[in-house]
Amino acid sequence: MSIAIPSFKVETRTRASSFSALIGAAVLALAVAAPFLVPRGAVQDLFFILTMLVLAQSWNLLAGYAGLISVGQQAFVGFGAYTMFGAVILFGIDPIVAIPIAGLFGALLAIPTAFFTFRLYGPYFAIGTWVVAEVVRLLLAQWKALGGGTGTSLPREATRDMAGVGLLRDLFGMKATQAGDALTYWLALVLAAATIGLIYRLLRSRQGLGLAAVRDNEQAARAVGVDARRTKALVYLTTAFLTGLAGALIYVQKARISPDAAFSVTDWTAYVIFIVVIGGIGTIEGPIVGVVIFFLLQNLLSDYGSWYLLMLGLIGILIMLFAPRGLWGAFSDRTGIQLFPVRRMLVGGPLAHSHKGGPHG
Repeated sequence: MSIAIPSFKVETRTRASSFSALIGAAVLALAVAAPFLVPRGAVQDLFFILTMLVLAQSWNLLAGYAGLISVGQQAFVGFGAYTMFGAVILFGIDPIVAIPIAGLFGALLAIPTAFFTFRLYGPYFAIGTWVVAEVVRLLLAQWKALGGGTGTSLPREATRDMAGVGLLRDLFGMKATQAGDALTYWLALVLAAATIGLIYRLLRSRQGLGLAAVRDNEQAARAVGVDARRTKALVYLTTAFLTGLAGALIYVQKARISPDAAFSVTDWTAYVIFIVVIGGIGTIEGPIVGVVIFFLLQNLLSDYGSWYLLMLGLIGILIMLFAPRGLWGAFSDRTGIQLFPVRRMLVGGPLAHSHKGGPHG
């Protein structure tokens, strides 16, 4: 005798996500070949898009998934950049090798920062992160070995002879500057892909469930056994590490640094928040959409001087009023399409099992 026993399983993958994985692989392959297909200026534009995407995904993880609204992420951009400069100028380390060191130092900076800011909540947390960033900026502005308040540049030989440049010159006949741009672009591409993959994996894990619970209701999450402080600390350290990496990579490409530029709240926090808000906070797809739109708006409106910032602000306000979940959120709500689904779905149906003669009855 057979009876139907419901058999279910939990899935996150959808048809759209499976199709987008194939499209993403094709786009990634094309992106790898970009330095051979487009002019140097376009490679630099792509580098900008990729590094801003890393910063936006990191901030989105912090604010959109952990509920920690920070306006001081420029602390980790600047600290990562200065760590890289210090490693190159003071210790003669190759700039490429100095980038992961900068990421580690960014995570180390997050430890005492978290000790202070995690005692604050809501708007006080946001203000606290900005205060920390200003303190770090003022301290580094006193570092005379790295130019003090006026800043300094990487030694010409450091950027000319950094790891990989010589190989690109020999294999593809690139000039030193072109090879340097191609190398930093590929590193930015790897960092952007790794950041998205890391965040997606985290959100689909058990820790991701705990993170969503903490964001939605911290007291309820604690009641069911989620360690809210540990979960937030993990996210904070992760975003500091990724932001430090991005900051170091950005300033390897720029090859010049100053405290005001490296710790610019406009460049490294305000623009990043704009990208996430217009794209869709709390989604992986949102920052991808947002960074493309931001780049297009920047190129269209940058000739208008101070009106540029006013128009960006107006666009941000309009989107927050009419599409509170951002452009991708509005699109996803209408179509149900998710390219990086993290919501768990219970699927399945009745499965026949026998109670006579074992499972084959």
